Amino acid sequence: MKIDRDAPVGVFDSGIGGLTVAREIMRNLPSEKIVYFGDTARVPYGSKSKETVIRYSRQIIRFLEEQQVKAIVVACNTASAFALDAVREEFDIPILGVIEAGAKVAAQVTRNKRVGVIATEGTIESGTHAKVLKQIDPEITVIGKPCPLFVPLVEEGWTHDPVTVEVASRYLKELQEKGIDTLILGCTHYPLLRSTIGQIMGEGVQLVNPAYETALELGKLLKEQNMQSTGQGQSDFPYRFYVSDLAEKFKGFANSILPFDVEKTQKIDIEKY
Repeated sequence: MKIDRDAPVGVFDSGIGGLTVAREIMRNLPSEKIVYFGDTARVPYGSKSKETVIRYSRQIIRFLEEQQVKAIVVACNTASAFALDAVREEFDIPILGVIEAGAKVAAQVTRNKRVGVIATEGTIESGTHAKVLKQIDPEITVIGKPCPLFVPLVEEGWTHDPVTVEVASRYLKELQEKGIDTLILGCTHYPLLRSTIGQIMGEGVQLVNPAYETALELGKLLKEQNMQSTGQGQSDFPYRFYVSDLAEKFKGFANSILPFDVEKTQKIDIEKY
């Protein structure tokens, strides 16, 4: 099958958190087009069962295939933890998750081999970060901590609010006591709380933002497979946004974190895929 190098990259998430991944792809791979899908009708994934997350992921990948994407980034840690292996086997298209890229970097930068992971409950319970980190370096101790309130706080726009600082201080206290020197922001919403988390953890703890690392991994993958965009046929606006619900709300949030204005977000019926 001949790949159209100028086809877009598909990026999906349970909602708006994956926009942090899209933002890093835009910054680091500026010639690539993107089709973004946010499953805003069925968010959050973190509290759903594995079977359900796999079913949702399959539907979204079918939709993205219809948009003729050349590769897919699962910009959601829960879907990366629960569905990545299953969908890689089923679909004949390169699919990247967000867990491996972050884990690789964490394993490189940790000095005392004590790595913390903050994420949704589903991601922490799946143990995927720990599994990947142990494969890279069996001596690493992984300390996971679910932070379920971070997502609604980010979606409310309260990234620098005293309430968020209070919640973060409580969640992170346990990790401070365990002496970690590296912390993976294991949910795509969490980079938006990076400064708050960094202040609480202090300078001795290195924060790993998997959104940035995933964009670099995607760049490597496209290069290896000779799928980098030629930059030809660029439309005025190379990014398209789709959601399963609440298009206006999504657009408002997207405009607050992306480097340009999103003029249109289209709502689609994901259940029919």
